[in-house]
Amino acid sequence: MSANSDAATAAPEDCFDIEKVAKIFERSLIDVDDVRMDDYLEAYEEIMKFFLLMGSVFTFVSSDVRNKLDILYELRKKDVDELKHFDTIKTMLLYEKEESLLLHKGYVSGSRTLLRLHRGLEFVYEFLNRLQTVADNEKAHNVCKSAYNDTLAKHHPFLIRKGAQVAMYTIPTRGDLLSRVCHNMDATRAMELLPDMLKQMRTAYDRTDELYSLHELHNLP
Repeated sequence: MSANSDAATAAPEDCFDIEKVAKIFERSLIDVDDVRMDDYLEAYEEIMKFFLLMGSVFTFVSSDVRNKLDILYELRKKDVDELKHFDTIKTMLLYEKEESLLLHKGYVSGSRTLLRLHRGLEFVYEFLNRLQTVADNEKAHNVCKSAYNDTLAKHHPFLIRKGAQVAMYTIPTRGDLLSRVCHNMDATRAMELLPDMLKQMRTAYDRTDELYSLHELHNLP
């Protein structure tokens, strides 16, 4: 089934909700420098809808996201009430680093797993941010390609980069794209809501990035 037909038959709850993403990311921001894990994962579930509604175009991102989310859900389940090592991004990084778990054989690191989602979030942010500069009747593949080249491409091997760039040529106009992923929301309304979502997403991204920098974990294998 094509991405277009998927979007046409998708129920509203299966579509990308810009307002909902903004609210969840805003809720995730706790203290002055931390991000609540449950909210981060919930926001990413909404972003997954964006990937899925775009069909094969974003397979290079979405193919592994589900697995990464499920790993982090399992770690959250194992949290005991008294400790809650995985309650926030900060507590997770501190716990795995202090317990020398990051490179422990047989241990699936939450910090390493989240780093992959973090890189994907940068790409989504850059793509949607640059989409604001495109006219409704203009193809969006150029801004998608530039966003990818500036973010995820740095972490992908040659074959994935090549496949991704070919797939991006099927991206429709900005108006059609927003209609596809936002359940036929008027493109003008979607663009009105987008800045607040991007603001909250960027704050969550920046806090996470700063935590990885603080603990020198950006280069986890």
